[in-house]
Amino acid sequence: MRFVAAAMGVAALLIALPAAAQKGPASKPEIVPFKGVATDPTAVVPVNVAADPENTWVLDLSTGGRVTIRLRPDVAPKMVAQVKTLTRRKFYDGVVFHRVIDAPENMAQGGDPTGTGTGESDLPDVPAEFNNLPHVRGAVSAARTQDPNSANSQFFIMFGPHLGFDHDYTVFGRVTGGMEWVDKIERGEPPANPTKILHAYIGADNPPAYQPAPAPAPAAPAAGGAAPVLIPK
Repeated sequence: MRFVAAAMGVAALLIALPAAAQKGPASKPEIVPFKGVATDPTAVVPVNVAADPENTWVLDLSTGGRVTIRLRPDVAPKMVAQVKTLTRRKFYDGVVFHRVIDAPENMAQGGDPTGTGTGESDLPDVPAEFNNLPHVRGAVSAARTQDPNSANSQFFIMFGPHLGFDHDYTVFGRVTGGMEWVDKIERGEPPANPTKILHAYIGADNPPAYQPAPAPAPAAPAAGGAAPVLIPK
């Protein structure tokens, strides 16, 4: 699985766990998250890069609302190019957030078409583009295996800061709008009812207005019987 790695002190502790599914001849290893100390989850670091529709990533979520992300080709050109290519191929449409955890890791991970953490796109992996952008609230970073050069389609969005990830994962963007919808992404490893990316767009492609997910159809009553009773969760 492509997950964010764990570290204790200055030494990185990488633990491979059984994969939930196979991709090709072998599955991708799962990596346990960092167990470092998170700081103030409400901290905000300004995004000091001018808005550019060509480098604006738009995600419409099934749990409500639109998230806009400012991509950073100035520090992660290869990963930004990969995400833009996949977005324009509609790769991310319908993909779920399969691993969503609060402190200390503070992240929502998605981008796997299989929803298991073992999948990726058919494009080549992207070499590491580690940079000085911090893993603060709203940062968007590339997930990978133990191999630093294995980022592909999976990514994670930070709910709060976790600076232990810095210089070990490629930050390639930052949420600039709709962070309240990121906060509503369903938690779990995996979530029982995972949040889905309904549609992903690049801003320059003139995305339509946000359209919420259709409400599920009510269950039909059983033949010759009363309608089923729905039990609240």
